[in-house]
Amino acid sequence: MNLKTLHETALAMVAPGKGILAADESTGTIKKRFDQIGIENTWAHRRAYRDMLFTTPDFEKYTSGVILFEETLFDKGLDDTPFPKLLAARGVIPGIKVDQGAKPLAGGVAEETVTEGLDGLRERLEKYRAAGARFAKWRAVITIGEDSPTDYAIHVNAHALARYAALCQEADIVPIVEPEVLMDGDNDIETCEDVTDVVLAAVFGELYAQRVVLEGIILKPNMVVSGAGCSDQACIEEVAERTLRVLRRHVPAAVPGIAFLSGGQSDELATAHLDAMNKAGPLPWGLTFSYGRALQAAALKAWSGKNVDAGKAAHQHRAKMNSLAALGKWDQSLERAA
Repeated sequence: MNLKTLHETALAMVAPGKGILAADESTGTIKKRFDQIGIENTWAHRRAYRDMLFTTPDFEKYTSGVILFEETLFDKGLDDTPFPKLLAARGVIPGIKVDQGAKPLAGGVAEETVTEGLDGLRERLEKYRAAGARFAKWRAVITIGEDSPTDYAIHVNAHALARYAALCQEADIVPIVEPEVLMDGDNDIETCEDVTDVVLAAVFGELYAQRVVLEGIILKPNMVVSGAGCSDQACIEEVAERTLRVLRRHVPAAVPGIAFLSGGQSDELATAHLDAMNKAGPLPWGLTFSYGRALQAAALKAWSGKNVDAGKAAHQHRAKMNSLAALGKWDQSLERAA
C-alpha cells in the first residue's frame, strides 16, 4: 500500500470545482435509458455514447474522474484509443465499479439487500489497475420502509464496504465508499436524517475496525432529503442544513472529500442542494458531486443516438453548473440564461 499515492489521488478526485462522472451503468441499466430515447442497446451504441461524454469540450475543467463499467474500462473510443488512456490524456482519472449489485439479503426483511462482489475482488483489482483504473466504487443500498432498515442490514452492508475499501487500498486503488439511503419511500426528511446518521456511524465504525486509511478514501453518500413519495418536500436550505449536520457528526476531517450521489433528484435540484451546502462553508472536507443520471440525462436526450454536438453541449452545461455548485458559485439564473 502506497499511502502517499492514495492520498494524492483522493485529493485530485475532489479538486476545487471538479466532480466525478458516474458512467458505470451496467448493460441492463443503460438499456433502460436507451429505451427511453428509442436506441437499441448494442455495444456500438454504448461505445459511441461514452465516447461522446468523454470527448466533450472542456470536460477536464469540470471533471476529476470517471467511474467506468468493466466493459468500458477495456473498450476503446471511436479513434481506437483505450478509454482509460483517452481520459488520462485529458487529466481525468479513470475509475471502475467493482461491486456486482445489490441482492436480496438472506434473513432480512423483504426489501433489504446486500451488495455482493467480494469473492475474487483482490484478483480483479489487480487486473483493473493494470488497465488504468486508479479508483473504484462500491454501492451499498439501504431502504427505508415500514420495517427497514434493520440493524442487521446496516451491519452487513457496512462490513462489506469496509472489506472492499481495505482490498482497494492494498492494491493502491482509492475506494469510493458509497452507502446510499434510498429516497424512494414516502418517509419525511427527519426519518432520512435519522437513518443516514445510523448508517454513517456504522460505516465509519467498520472502516476503523478494518484498518482502512481515511486519508485515502472518498465518501459518496446520499443527501438528507424527503422521500420521493412524501407530501411535504423539504426546501433546499433544510436539505443543506440537515445533510451537513449528519456529515459533521460522523465524517472525520481526515477524509479528503465527499462526492454526493444524486439519488434520483432532478438535475437542477441536485445542483442547487450541492451549491447551498458549499455556500454554508467553511467545511472540513471538500464537497463535490459524483452524479450519474443528474449529469447525463440531458446529454442522453440531446444525443439520441445521432446528434453528437447537441449531446456534448448538454453534458458540458450540466458539468459546468455542478462545477460552480462545488465552489458555491451557482445561481439558477445561469440555468435560465443557458
